Amino acid sequence: MPITYPDAIFDEEQQRWISDAEVAEVTYTAFTSRKKAEHVTARLIVRRVKRLNPASAPAGQNELFTVWRHHAVFTDSPLPMLDAEATHRDHAIVEQIIADLKAGPLAHMPSGVFNANAAWTVIAAMAFNFTRAAGTLASRLHARTRTTTIRTQLVNVAARVVNHARTWRLHLPANWPWQQAWENLFTVVHPARPVPA
Repeated sequence: MPITYPDAIFDEEQQRWISDAEVAEVTYTAFTSRKKAEHVTARLIVRRVKRLNPASAPAGQNELFTVWRHHAVFTDSPLPMLDAEATHRDHAIVEQIIADLKAGPLAHMPSGVFNANAAWTVIAAMAFNFTRAAGTLASRLHARTRTTTIRTQLVNVAARVVNHARTWRLHLPANWPWQQAWENLFTVVHPARPVPA
């Protein structure tokens, strides 16, 4: 069944979603190698998304269907198939954000003080949001990368600040691959001021 996938387009003439994502469901029994009492029968929901470049399929895995990427969910959710799949997709996004935070500022938690933990959590969430916003302003590539990548490529830059002829200048690395993205971000955050006459 086709699903309303992010960036899908609704075709009024055909009255359907034009998307390269589909969902299917089947009843499945898991853990069959264990004792019969430990078998679990539930729903196996599979979402398939068309791979934009089939040649990019991982080498050495001998995939049967290189045109599609498959994502499976084993669940006992009572929700209808499309709702259950969307809920699990949302969980994956939230889990990715939590993993991103744990790899960054939340790696230093917990301290022994509740108020310190609360303050640190709020600051970590603000820093995460600012970093995501900076990535979105910098480039399309950085809008989708993890915050660790944004910090490595755009924030932790080996640059020199110099004062030349009473003007402050920033010397960035030569042949730096993320220069355009950094300049996009700098232009938005620090717009040029008119020079007084």
